[in-house]
Amino acid sequence: MTEFEATIIDLSHDGRGVARIDNKATFVSGALPGERVLLKYRKRHRNYDDAEIVQVIEASPERVVPRCRHFGQCSGCSLQHMEPSAQIAAKQRVLAENFERIGKVSPASWLPPLTDQPWAYRRKGRFSVRYVAKKERVLVGFREESNPRFVADIDVCEVIHPALGPKVGLLAALIGGLDAARDIPQVEFAAGDDTVALVFRHLAPLSERDRAALVAFGQEHGLAIYLQPGSQSSVHPIWPESPRLAFAVPADNVELEFLPLDFVQVNAGMNQRMLARTLELLDLRPADRVLDLFCGLGNFTLPIARHAAEVVGVEGEHGLVERAAANAARNGLGNASFRVANLFEDQRAAPWATQPWDKILLDPPRAGADKVLEYLPRKGTSRVVYVSCHPGSLARDAGILVQKHGFKLVSAGVMDMFPHTAHVESIALFERG
Repeated sequence: MTEFEATIIDLSHDGRGVARIDNKATFVSGALPGERVLLKYRKRHRNYDDAEIVQVIEASPERVVPRCRHFGQCSGCSLQHMEPSAQIAAKQRVLAENFERIGKVSPASWLPPLTDQPWAYRRKGRFSVRYVAKKERVLVGFREESNPRFVADIDVCEVIHPALGPKVGLLAALIGGLDAARDIPQVEFAAGDDTVALVFRHLAPLSERDRAALVAFGQEHGLAIYLQPGSQSSVHPIWPESPRLAFAVPADNVELEFLPLDFVQVNAGMNQRMLARTLELLDLRPADRVLDLFCGLGNFTLPIARHAAEVVGVEGEHGLVERAAANAARNGLGNASFRVANLFEDQRAAPWATQPWDKILLDPPRAGADKVLEYLPRKGTSRVVYVSCHPGSLARDAGILVQKHGFKLVSAGVMDMFPHTAHVESIALFERG
């Protein structure tokens, strides 16, 4: 296949380098802006092409040696070859460009980026599992970078919780020795402060031998073992009898219990920093009434309740709302309550939507909060803090808050929730103009 030289001019939203060849975008995994590289095409398309590096001719000063030996094969991290401060700067640029291009707004000031230690940070995730007949063994890991249909052959993960990251190969060997080796498509993991849990999805009933092997693995490595024979509601522990997953927020004297498939913030250290910044931006007063939309388990709601007169959390999933309410009761927070509502449908007639709120917190999924912003915030709301996992939807919604509701985008900044990936987590403060 023909090889050719190119200069990388940009970084794509998924962390690949971008070159322009014959006025056509070419995406190059593992390449950094400013580099001169020797490439060969991986796949050609009508409007763009994919290429891979044969040789880096002139390296970027921001290039570093990836720590993980599986980098380039595994799709879990796309930026390990980029110096961490440069990763942050790239994410800040993405956020700024989205504000300008989509929302037609810019913050009056930029918040300093929030960072934490970039290794062994991931406490939540899902491994794909595949029995490979040609290799006569099981692979456990994330998808291959070059072909997402395949599972990357890895034995160690440098970004996963230290109780599990060094043991991916052992997990693969465990499953490979089971009678049900071909019937386990995925394993989810979740870590609390004191317990790390594995959830084995299985498509056929497990033999007693398999169950005993899973329990023995959990006992040997100090891991709680759950099985999932069907839907999420079928998840149940087999060792120990009643595992307890929980994490504390020491700064606000709260603790949240959760189930292994519940949504929790992936990065425990960054979650603590994010909570502190969120409370700082909300600038809570003892008399404040606060609305927390997309509240989940109460990750923000419970800390807010320590500083405000009242907080109401709204979430679409019944189970999360039940556990949020239980968490509030367990922490003695009688001023925190929760409602179930699909926030992607019109809720303007709901009692919580018609009440006056001094401040609103938004933490939506990737789709953003534009449906809610059709009817909220009302005139009495002086401050909105928006936590975002997608810069495009944040930028769109920032435009709505500024242009429709008369808010000012006071400040914004990135939070490195997913180091070594192109994922951009951010936070923004809006004040009534």
